[in-house]
Amino acid sequence: MALAGAVILMLTSGGLGGPGREAWASLVSSGKSRKRGDTLRVLIAEGDSISRRMLEGFLAKWGYEVMVATEGEEAWGTLQGTDAPRLAVLDWMMPCRDGIDICRSVRQRKGRAYIYIILLTARGQKEDIVEGLEAGADDYVTKPFDPYELRARLRAGRRIAELQEQLLQAREALRDQASRDPLTDLWNHGTILDILRKEMARASRTHGPLAIAMIDVDRFKLINDTYGHLAGDAVLREASRRLRGAMRTYDSLGRYGGDEFLAVVPGCDPAAAARFAESFRARIDRKALETPDGLIPMTLSLGVVALDDVRDVKAETLVRVADAALYRAKIAGRNRMALATTQDVEKEVSKHLQENEQQAPDEVLTDLTTLYPPI
Repeated sequence: MALAGAVILMLTSGGLGGPGREAWASLVSSGKSRKRGDTLRVLIAEGDSISRRMLEGFLAKWGYEVMVATEGEEAWGTLQGTDAPRLAVLDWMMPCRDGIDICRSVRQRKGRAYIYIILLTARGQKEDIVEGLEAGADDYVTKPFDPYELRARLRAGRRIAELQEQLLQAREALRDQASRDPLTDLWNHGTILDILRKEMARASRTHGPLAIAMIDVDRFKLINDTYGHLAGDAVLREASRRLRGAMRTYDSLGRYGGDEFLAVVPGCDPAAAARFAESFRARIDRKALETPDGLIPMTLSLGVVALDDVRDVKAETLVRVADAALYRAKIAGRNRMALATTQDVEKEVSKHLQENEQQAPDEVLTDLTTLYPPI
């Protein structure tokens, strides 16, 4: 997995200093034992060909996979790529664009992973150090540099990058966990409603159809009362598993609450939505769940609503219409699907508008009562 962070070293013209030839040979040879699977890609952007070849040789021997750029714009383009290298070595002074400007541009990017930057330069004055750090560098090494120090700071930068990758992974895991129902591992109530709103916005832009299904496990209270709540949990998990098997990759399924599920099915007109709902029902119908307490029969009732045009319709309205259709399926004998009509949606929209008009004066009075309580 690619690391979220990267380490950037910025170079200016000047010779390499520090230990003698034996030390350099020791550093070069010590990288040979590095595992291939641990190799990180490094961009070297250096205008001086001799310095560039030396850097390329050292970094390759230290176990890095090296990429080369000879000027600033080429380096910036590489760093902007979707598969940018994990580390980069940048010369401070380069044709087209200098390293300090690239450093500032990296810090100005929004919504991108943090990049750990080491500034390596022959400019050792205090004001140069301040300029480099204010440009966004995290560390600073002056030249002529000690190769042991340079390699140690590279390793430190890598540790920071790896730590940040772990933090990003942990954040994503927590975010996913917070959006999941812990029993069924489906999307939870809030998340499936957010998905519905996003799909409705997409359907409005593309003028495409959209369908939803409110799904209920029949006689679930009786299952809990007869077999116990652990068996009821097992029924919900099994129903979730079977329903997921009938979904396309771009469909969404969430636990709406209790024994109810909400399926969001983009691109379906009423006829296609009815076929999908029937496939959901068939996956459960009379396929009993085997438990230590015996076989538990399972069936589903579904309320479905599908619209060719969802503009001017709210997500809550669709859910209420689907829920009303589900109620009709229950009344009709369960283990069936009821399809709402366009007229059902129009009636619900009209009813909601009338309720809002009637409640508006009461809401104003409530606010006034709050501000000015009766004496």
